[in-house]
This record gives sequence, structure tokens and C-alpha cells, in this order.
Amino acid sequence: MKLLKLVPDNTDIKFLRWRVPFYIISLVLMATSLTLVLTRGLNLGVDFVGGQMIRVTFVQTPAAPVAELRETVGKLGYGEPIIQQFGKPNEISIRMKLPEGSDHDAGLADQMARKITAAVKAGHPDARIDGVDSVSGKVSGELFKTGMIALGLAMVAISIYIWIRFEWQFGVGALFSLVHDVTLTLGLFALTQLEFDLNIVAALLTLIGYSLNDTIVVYDRIRENLKKYRRMPLPELLDLSVNETLSRTIVTSLSVLITLLALLLLGPDVIFGFTAAITLGIFVGTYSSIYMAAPILIWLKVTSASFVPTESAVERQERMARERS
Repeated sequence: MKLLKLVPDNTDIKFLRWRVPFYIISLVLMATSLTLVLTRGLNLGVDFVGGQMIRVTFVQTPAAPVAELRETVGKLGYGEPIIQQFGKPNEISIRMKLPEGSDHDAGLADQMARKITAAVKAGHPDARIDGVDSVSGKVSGELFKTGMIALGLAMVAISIYIWIRFEWQFGVGALFSLVHDVTLTLGLFALTQLEFDLNIVAALLTLIGYSLNDTIVVYDRIRENLKKYRRMPLPELLDLSVNETLSRTIVTSLSVLITLLALLLLGPDVIFGFTAAITLGIFVGTYSSIYMAAPILIWLKVTSASFVPTESAVERQERMARERS
């Protein structure tokens, strides 16, 4: 029985032929994403702006009346609630931003929680309050700051690692592709106004790891081919390297996407943003490994000599003596 091959062994796609148009498109998308983040902003969740989350279970109801609860809580005057399924269909979480002045008077937040729980129980006697969690504005600000620092440090550390393992041009290429991936993902959240919380930071860190893994596989093959085909023009060598790793890239991406699509379609709402971020990340991470990380090596003047050890004068004399003998 022959094994199924998604990519034939003799595949020869000229990826680098379109490197300039794709680079222009990517730069435009990055600029658009940054503009959206600066103008529309991110829909920061309770983790980053402070707020309360009330967990409720309807013990005698198969599914929580989400629409009715949204209307009931919205009439209390504390703003529009975010109500999501939390586990089973009859378990939900009600998220609310903290009322103004709660940073100086903690009683305001407690008062809001009591009014919301009382309104829910009044309309639904079978409602059971499972917990009330609060995050102050100060703590949420620190969470947002540390989350962004974690993203930045992860990308810088990865670039240094690639710099040490390969050459500095490879580190620059990896960093640029990671910035590309994270920027486009942030643009998606600014455009759709999906809630941006700590789960999304975790998704971005996961995306960085996935994109890096794919980039290193391509870079490792490029390094091997630079040593093997020292006279081959660099664009042709990059095409060869990408084609040789294409089968592995497609199999890995499809395997992950099958799981992610199942979570997008069938998973609970509470992890929808996390799943959406990683799903987009799979596409942009695979794309950036081919059209961001590889072509930039041409403009950074990578050559086969980058991986040839420098021969000292003594070593040169010894080699010449051996050749004469």
C-alpha cells in the first residue's frame, strides 16, 4: 500500500518569484492592522480593564436564558453585560466592568454584585450563584503591562536564539516574521472587537512558538543547502529549501487546523477568541515562514560563505603543504 503524499517529491513551486508583491501586501496589512489598533482599539476584557465575573448555574433549566439575562442585567444601569456559556449549556458567566469610583470605594463593586445576583434570582428562582470574582483596575493594568512585556521578551529571546544558532540575518528574519504574525492577529481583534483578555495573550504566545517552529525548519534546510549548493543563486536555493520542507509544513498545519476548526464550530463560547487567534495564527505563521522569513535573507545579503569556517594563515599553510605532498 502506497503512502499518501500531500506534496509530491518533485514539487518545484517558484515561491520567491512573487516575493516583492507579497511583501508589499504584507506591509500594507501590517500598517492597516496597526491603524485599526490605534483608532478602534482592542476590546479589553475584565482581566485588563478591571471588572467582575459572576458565575451562575440554572439547576432546573437545560439551557441558560442568555438573551433574557442580558436584558435584565442591562436595565440595572451598569452597562452592557458580557454573558457567555461557561462549561455546560446551563452554566454561564456574567462579566461587568467595574463602576466608576470603585478603585477608591470597594463597596461600589460589592453593591453592583449584590444587585445583579438579586435581579438574576428574582427572575429565575433556580439560579445558583457559584462565585463572584473581581479584578481591580490597578491589578488589571499590571496584567496588561506584564502580558505585553511577555510577548516582547519572547520574540526578542527567540531572535537571539536563532542569531546564535544560525547568523544574525536569520535572527532578523525570524523577528520580522513574528512581528508580522502578531500584528495581523491584533488587527483581527481590533477589526472584529472580539474580547482581548489573558487567554488571547496565551494564544499569541502559542502562535509565536508555532511560527518559530516552522521558521526554524525552513531555516535549517536553507543552511544545509547553502553548504551543499554553494554556487546556486540564492532565490533558487530558497525555493528549493521551501519546497523540500513543504510536505512537513502542510501536514503539520492541516493536523492542527482540523482540531481548531472543530473547536471553532463546536467548542464553548468562552474559548472562541483563543481558538480564533490560533486559527488565524496557523495561516499567517505558515505564510510568514515562506514569504516573510525566507525572502528577507536575499535583501540581508546571506551567502554560502556565511557558513564556511574562516581559514587562518597557519591552517592555510598546513593545507597547502598537505596538497604539495
